Amino acid sequence: MWIGRQAVRRYQFIEHTADIGLVAYGQTLEEAFANAAYGMFSIIAELKTVRDTTSRRLEINEVDTEGLLFEWLNRLLYFFDVEMLLFRKFDISELDENHMVAVCSGEKYDPARHKLKTGVKSATYHLLKVDREKNQIRVIFDI
Repeated sequence: MWIGRQAVRRYQFIEHTADIGLVAYGQTLEEAFANAAYGMFSIIAELKTVRDTTSRRLEINEVDTEGLLFEWLNRLLYFFDVEMLLFRKFDISELDENHMVAVCSGEKYDPARHKLKTGVKSATYHLLKVDREKNQIRVIFDI
């Protein structure tokens, strides 16, 4: 993503023993949530060849923002595990402390066109953090 002439990082990977983590950034918390999801799918597959041919709407209610993030990422993993859907676009239309609505776009995994990289079992609560002031998210994935 570009803001003016300066590139803004969507996410960066962080080292973690036996697992993989990332910190996601955004101009808004919605953008940070979207970038966390994009980062997670970039662990799973090369996203350059994924087209936006199908979408899924998600509505999530949880007790706090960290719970929303945890459930958000794990529901997306559910779609990959059950329907083999690779998502690359995340439009979050509503997000508050315990509710979110999003539409995710991508396509079904096609071994002829998509390169899978690393299997992600789940997002974890270990070191999970949502920083509302900085619009920044930290999450560790069990791989």
